[in-house]
Amino acid sequence: MRHFLVTGGAGFIGSNFIHYLLKKYSEIEIINLDKLTYAGNLDNLKDIENEARYRFVKGDICDTKIVEPLVKACDVVVNFAAESHVDRSIGRPDDFIQTDVFGTFVLLEASRKYGIEKFIQISTDEVYGSTLGESFKESDPLMPSSPYSASKAGADRLAYSYFVTYNLPVIVTRCSNNFGPYQYPEKLIPLFVTNAIENKKLPIYGDGKNVRDWIFVEDHCSAIDTVMQKGENGEVYNIGAGNEKNNLEITDYILKKLGKSGDLMLFVDDRLGHDRRYSLNWDKTKKLGWKPFMSFEEAMDKTIDWYLENRWWWEKLKSGDYLEFYKKHYKLDDQ
Repeated sequence: MRHFLVTGGAGFIGSNFIHYLLKKYSEIEIINLDKLTYAGNLDNLKDIENEARYRFVKGDICDTKIVEPLVKACDVVVNFAAESHVDRSIGRPDDFIQTDVFGTFVLLEASRKYGIEKFIQISTDEVYGSTLGESFKESDPLMPSSPYSASKAGADRLAYSYFVTYNLPVIVTRCSNNFGPYQYPEKLIPLFVTNAIENKKLPIYGDGKNVRDWIFVEDHCSAIDTVMQKGENGEVYNIGAGNEKNNLEITDYILKKLGKSGDLMLFVDDRLGHDRRYSLNWDKTKKLGWKPFMSFEEAMDKTIDWYLENRWWWEKLKSGDYLEFYKKHYKLDDQ
């Protein structure tokens, strides 16, 4: 029996990863440590809350007293816990530095103290910054351009330093933009899907031509699993899907799938420091035998259908503090 500590497991990617592990492996037990900030949602795990192999602990990765006994009881740590929304990092960068950097330090120290078998640090393609040329390789310099991506770059390199200095078995993954079920509706795809369902405006930054490589979250989970099983300690692995699309293409796909008018598109002022294009070279991960199993179109259709079928999940999220942030950030009147 292998014991996993998944931090940030009530969030979007973390909760999908927990589902993935429990479905694929029988001889595992998972502890989910999550602070339950606004984007942490136990509804993401409602279907497994009584699963004998799963346990939830509410707590902050910055709290040594909570972290140490959990790490001591586990073999593998997978760190998803992070403040992760670029727009929010521009207004409150201190929260991002505290959680993303100091929280990772606390986990690394506990892992070093108790001799963890594997530490997987979940980073992001945003640490490289923007490129209009070749796709980024793992050896390329990091040039983060927002407080969020800078905090992730700091955690990324801190984790690597624990491999070099203390021989802690660390692996870092850097993935492109995820989408799929349980994604908090401040991110582009769930925001646009749910707004379109409600016949609300879809706020598009600038000219809408910013490009991202989009990966279905279940493909990301399978890639992490592959790296965890076959990757080398001390290495970084890019994870992508080869689905480079600009925001206008994403918007158009959603509107057509839902049979909505282009009149719902609303161009708003561009975000500060908005990177033009992210692009990853993920040949290194391919060599481990991994590749995405779902096409972009299949994954988008599955995602849109999930939000159509699970209004109970997202309607209550798009109210209160979220609604106020949304209207203020995009400078929108009541819709």
